[in-house]
Amino acid sequence: MCGLVGIASIASQNSRAWLSLGSNELIHRGPDDQGEWWSEDGRVGLGHRRLSVLDLSNLGHQPMHNVERTLSIVFNGEIYNFRELRAELEEKSYKFITSSDTEVLLAAYSEWGKDCLSHFNGMFAFAIYDARKQVLFLARDRAGEKPLFYNHSQGVLYFASELKALLSVPTLGRKIDLESLDCYLAMGYVPGDRCMLQGFNKLPPAHAMQFELQTGKTKIWRYWQLPQLYEVAPEESEDEVVLLDELEALLEQAVQRQLVADVPVGVLLSGGVDSSLITAMAVRNSSSVQTFSIGFPGHGKMDETEHARLIAKHFGTKHTELMAESASAGLVPMLAKQFDEPMVDSSMIPTFLVSQLVRQHCTVALGGDGGDELFGGYEHYSRLLWMQKKLGFIPPQLRSAAAFTAEKFLPIGVKGRNWLQFLKVDLDNNLPLISTRFDPSTRRRLLKQYNIYNIAETVVKNRVPKHLDLLQRSTRMDFENYLAEDLLVKIDRASMLNSLEMRAPFLDHHLIEFAFGKVPSHLKANDHKKKILLKRLAARVLPPAFDLQRKQGFSIPLAEWLKGGEFRELFNDILRDPHCSFDIRIIDSLLRGQDRGRNNSERLFTLVLFELWRKEYGVTF
Repeated sequence: MCGLVGIASIASQNSRAWLSLGSNELIHRGPDDQGEWWSEDGRVGLGHRRLSVLDLSNLGHQPMHNVERTLSIVFNGEIYNFRELRAELEEKSYKFITSSDTEVLLAAYSEWGKDCLSHFNGMFAFAIYDARKQVLFLARDRAGEKPLFYNHSQGVLYFASELKALLSVPTLGRKIDLESLDCYLAMGYVPGDRCMLQGFNKLPPAHAMQFELQTGKTKIWRYWQLPQLYEVAPEESEDEVVLLDELEALLEQAVQRQLVADVPVGVLLSGGVDSSLITAMAVRNSSSVQTFSIGFPGHGKMDETEHARLIAKHFGTKHTELMAESASAGLVPMLAKQFDEPMVDSSMIPTFLVSQLVRQHCTVALGGDGGDELFGGYEHYSRLLWMQKKLGFIPPQLRSAAAFTAEKFLPIGVKGRNWLQFLKVDLDNNLPLISTRFDPSTRRRLLKQYNIYNIAETVVKNRVPKHLDLLQRSTRMDFENYLAEDLLVKIDRASMLNSLEMRAPFLDHHLIEFAFGKVPSHLKANDHKKKILLKRLAARVLPPAFDLQRKQGFSIPLAEWLKGGEFRELFNDILRDPHCSFDIRIIDSLLRGQDRGRNNSERLFTLVLFELWRKEYGVTF
């Protein structure tokens, strides 16, 4: 796993010092090696930070070039099928000097051009400079595991793994994009190609970009998308046993591919269904599997070590239980800086602590991320299906009136307020924003002095997948939004801050295509069951004593911490600062509501993260 930074321009660049500075901002992504290269004409500069995972020798150094030095690459990620691709390319007379996947990626581009993307199984963000065609080719993996930010203006393209590297360019501004801020306050993240800073963008998952040095123009396109489900009646659908067999085979193959590394690899075993299945498949492919579970002493149900212990004992893994110390409020400013643009998920704190502990034992770890989105594991899937089933007979006018009443008269943070507001949504064609942080009227009042325009609801509506089936719509929406913009961002930044590479076998694209293209909705979730097919696989391969119904999200007791102590002091200091961006009357209302037992902790976290990030990077409105 690595970090990359670079520039491509229509004109030669005299100012080059920023590239080294930007690379230094990414040292946590790659502490093992650093490289920098400029083209002879000074129009292309590439910087790289390396975390050595495959081919630990100096031959794996980046930027890497082909023998003719007509192609140059910087690459962040892993190509899991690189050995198969290498064998295929060797049959086409390609010669290889290293045992790295980077060299294979470069040869694949040489052979297939931009169509090389369809050959890759992996997580990646990379940039290839093709000197003969005078183009820079950039791409990001299908699910969005690896990040890629860019700034394109006046014939110059800057790009990097993390936004903080681009802020080393002194001429680039640091001004808030108000539409992105509105999305952040509504969703908890900035979706799609948007960025919190004006003039900056993210390359979306499953997209590629080409920059032409002769014209300074860019072209962006989607190279992959979720397959459509072959829709048949349940009684006519493919035999469940056949689907179970295929699911088991695909998951085992994905884990087998992702165990390959030249450094120690572990499995993050939480004790839940997903990570337990990853462990089961790992022991089939390795004689010595290391598993790690994390305990949070004093936090009751958050401590899942006993469930992980059951799985580890059953499969005979080399198991290590790590105890996380109490989280300090001092972690919040550090994480606000690391996350480039604010992203609201307080579980970034335990994710960081877990990564910090596991990194002491291994460089690569496998986790169970993606299982909920692919196989219908979230509670809100059953709730939405129940609402569609039970409330569909209520006239739309009455539902809208109830939703309006809830928003108007129920205080923010009252349990059930969001779900009452969802009554106005047409569940036969649309979707509510499940993780709503602030509704439109509250957002306007929070930022009254900036006259913010509410655009988030329109953005969400435009991103809802076109599918008649509610569950298909919801799982696809979560895959392309919540997973990509929240969970994978959290995992990437928290793990890479500790120079730990996290891999997600469930996000193997063969598994993704199977889940969305073959598994019918009735085998994912209904109004009282979740993750149906995956749990049937768990019943097949996990020990009988394993609790299939248990579901514990990865979280912290933030509400408890905000009752007093250092977390409450930090939140008060940030939000009651005279220079705070947000209206103090709304802040006071949120804090009072929290003290009265309302659920405002994540909303307050939303505002604190933004203010810490804004001050850290000197961002203005």
